[in-house]
Amino acid sequence: MRFKLPSSAKAVALSLLTVLSFCVTSFHSVAETAAWAQPEKELMVPVEGGKIYVRVNGLEHKNATPVIFIHGGPGGTHNGFAGMTELANDRMVIMYDQLDSGKSEQPNDPVNWRVERFVDSLETIRKTLGLDEWHVVGHSWGSALALEYSAKYPQRTVSTVLGGTFISTPHWIMDANLLVKAAPQDVQATLKQCESAAPPEGDVCRKAYTKLYSVYYIRGIGTEAARAYYENVGGNGFNPLIYNKMWGPSEFSSTGVLKSYDATHLLAGIDPMKTLFMIGQYDSARIDTVQDYLALTPGAELAVVPGGAHGFYNDRPRITFALLKSWLDRKDK
Repeated sequence: MRFKLPSSAKAVALSLLTVLSFCVTSFHSVAETAAWAQPEKELMVPVEGGKIYVRVNGLEHKNATPVIFIHGGPGGTHNGFAGMTELANDRMVIMYDQLDSGKSEQPNDPVNWRVERFVDSLETIRKTLGLDEWHVVGHSWGSALALEYSAKYPQRTVSTVLGGTFISTPHWIMDANLLVKAAPQDVQATLKQCESAAPPEGDVCRKAYTKLYSVYYIRGIGTEAARAYYENVGGNGFNPLIYNKMWGPSEFSSTGVLKSYDATHLLAGIDPMKTLFMIGQYDSARIDTVQDYLALTPGAELAVVPGGAHGFYNDRPRITFALLKSWLDRKDK
């Protein structure tokens, strides 16, 4: 589906031509070297339930506003953001793995699987690093945490980026149903079987999910630097246990802790002038729904990553970097 933005949408103030020009001139630095820099500092931060892994770059920029990246899942890792460490040329860049995933401890205790605990962990990271305030960048499930944090700690939030925007399970599932209905009939039938009480054996379901995910979730293949980072970062990677228990069997079905989650009302409690919605052109976070979120946040901005799907950090890393850098620079205090 190709999206056409209505005139009422306030798009991010950076034209595609400017973005592409920036990307061409910055290609080598962003795509290959510093974009995948090793952390300058690593620490295990004690939070409720265990210790979480935090990595930091740009330590020398003490007078610039830091940025923290909040990954998706639940059960994902910071890995997908690591191409954004080029931002550390100007500011402190903080990435972390949520409890039970990546390089963080994995107690796998359901008592920890509460939204408020994830939000409190963010505030603990800020205090541990001795920061007064920061930009908060969330993606997918991380968008829900970014919104929750920004609403709870507005005095600590310089700006909020809600990328691949998930802030409501009912809205997400409605959109997912529309995406499934757009799939070929044989894929629809297979998905229905896969999410029944008696799913097919073998890799039938994997192939069906991959066919849909390749359209709406990951369209690109990433760079060699990205693949090398994933192979060498260490830790336990994605945790399917917390994903299944908090979300469900697939992106198209929610049966877990978050099945009734809806934070849409929190949009009224954040500063719209400091809020950016960011999605890929082919994102599973459908633009129609994100436009509804924009209408609830008058003055907020929308950035659409050309050619990107839900995984636009992987699909279109250079354009994503340029859009984020422009936003952060404009919103710095």
